[in-house]
Amino acid sequence: MQETEKMKQGKLYNPFRLEKPTWKELRPYLKAFNDSTYWEDRKPLEELRKKFKKSYDDISLVPPFYCDHGINISIGKHFQGNTGIVILDEAEVIIGDDVLIGPRVSIYTVAHPIDPAIRKMDLEYASSVVIEDGVWIGGNVIINPGVTIGKNSIIGSGSVVTKDMPSDVIAAGNPCRVLRSIDEKDHEYWMKKYEEYQNE
Repeated sequence: MQETEKMKQGKLYNPFRLEKPTWKELRPYLKAFNDSTYWEDRKPLEELRKKFKKSYDDISLVPPFYCDHGINISIGKHFQGNTGIVILDEAEVIIGDDVLIGPRVSIYTVAHPIDPAIRKMDLEYASSVVIEDGVWIGGNVIINPGVTIGKNSIIGSGSVVTKDMPSDVIAAGNPCRVLRSIDEKDHEYWMKKYEEYQNE
């Protein structure tokens, strides 16, 4: 089995022996985007987007941005990503529609063996990360390999997400834990705020 296939299947693999040089091929596109006047010229972003598995024209992404391969990243509609996002996409990173990601958020799919003797062999493994529709991730959050964050949930700033989070909750902390559900009272409160906004 080739190293790339091992990586895709979540098995141990050697990143220095991958058959396709996608990491190296992506560097010029990242540099062009990160050096760009993105508020005036979207071309570097459009070129970078071609390296993603999926994204849409209404994407908003503020440089600097970093990812390892690009080909494992799927981004839904109406995505807003703030400055300094890091995605280590050795496995798939699937981001739904209407997702907000704050500054300096790190999404990791790759991990290393606990046993030091195996780590010394340059072997690692990867697990997918899924961020479902409507999620808001605050600044400086770290999302670890294999995590799924459910629809409409909010992850508070500075959190370290080590396990799956359900839908419709506010969660925060290190390790991240559910603080409370998002309920009808929240909806009523924010609808009033919206009405005030419209009437001003």
